[in-house]
Amino acid sequence: MPALAMLCACAAGAQAREQGAPTPALRQSPPFMPVSRTPPALPARGTVQLAFTPWDNAEAMIVDGIRGAKQQILVQAFSFTSRALANALIAARKRGVDVRVMADREQTFAGDASRIPDLVQAGVPVVLEVRYQSAHNKVMVLDAGTADGAVITGSYNWTYAAQYKNAENVLILRGNPDIVNAYAANWRRHFAEALPYAAQ
Repeated sequence: MPALAMLCACAAGAQAREQGAPTPALRQSPPFMPVSRTPPALPARGTVQLAFTPWDNAEAMIVDGIRGAKQQILVQAFSFTSRALANALIAARKRGVDVRVMADREQTFAGDASRIPDLVQAGVPVVLEVRYQSAHNKVMVLDAGTADGAVITGSYNWTYAAQYKNAENVLILRGNPDIVNAYAANWRRHFAEALPYAAQ
């Protein structure tokens, strides 16, 4: 059997098995569709600050980025257990920064260590992603639409383990409005499908 035909047959079988399996509560899979969009190639400019854990203090670098935000912080989180990052976001909200958090629903309620309830209690608007098997983005968009806009991203979850137990990487991209705007637009696209934390 030609390789392409074999791949198609395997994919069809997997899709049939998926259709017969029960779907967890509040979980929906995106509709199957061929990948047709070519990812954009944006010009390289600005600066890149990077850290590799456990050797570098990535948590302090992220806290400094949060402290530097003046207008808005848009957060996407898979797992969020870092007290230092939660406190930095709460402090930003108290000084008038528009802080908004979007998190993976299952991870938010997976244990007692999540800092999401702390953010909610402090008045930070939180929505939860329920459409995907894992809402695995780890992103903070700082001050999109301004000259000081930046993106924090990488493999690093917003967790204690990411700094002290795991091998992770973090990038802070500054001085590239196209990248900041692209991440902000992606945040808004996910936000449109998320559910308010209070509705859980």
